[in-house]
Amino acid sequence: MATKTKTSTRVAIIVIAVLMLFSTIGLYIMVVINSQQQRDDSNKQQALSTELQTLLAERQKKVDAQAKELSAKYYDIFKPFKDHPKAFNAENVKELKTEDLVVGDGAEITKDTKYSAYYIGWQPDGSVFDSSFSDGSLKTPIASGSLIAGWTEGVIGMKFGGVRQLTIPASKAYGITGSGTKGQAGYIPPNTPLKFIVLVIPQVEDIPYTDRTLELYKQLYGSQTTS
Repeated sequence: MATKTKTSTRVAIIVIAVLMLFSTIGLYIMVVINSQQQRDDSNKQQALSTELQTLLAERQKKVDAQAKELSAKYYDIFKPFKDHPKAFNAENVKELKTEDLVVGDGAEITKDTKYSAYYIGWQPDGSVFDSSFSDGSLKTPIASGSLIAGWTEGVIGMKFGGVRQLTIPASKAYGITGSGTKGQAGYIPPNTPLKFIVLVIPQVEDIPYTDRTLELYKQLYGSQTTS
């Protein structure tokens, strides 16, 4: 009886050892497979990210080329106004005022006209908070759309190729909230009237993102979109 018990015990120990061995081997295999899967996923993500960056860079080259071409066409028209901004009395700005500096020869802008524009914007102390000028050239012009009321109303009646100065009361600018973050470039305090010089041109063709670019964004960032 004692011999059978010892034999059974040895068999049980061997069985347990074998099971532990196979369990350890199985766990190791799972770790290896999981690690390989993670490497494969990481490599795939890296490849997609690299492809996306390449497509974005290609689009940016087209955007830069377009901006350079437009700058060559309009820089000399707008350049005389680069140093125009001067301090003005904020308390005197009660309503929207416009002054044509150059009368354009193109189509007249209405409230429904789509257009692009170069601009200089400054505050009562004469400080420029934003401008289309950059290193001896003009940046990509902005598109009509989500602009402050004083701008939207102020350009009506202009003709393409024209330059106009806009004097905008705070109520038609950024109102009681102001714009930006205090202490950072471009900050506009609450209740600040503004002045702009604007050159309006025909709407510039947008350079779209390719379908593949949008597809990659979706794969990499889910619901996030390009800007």
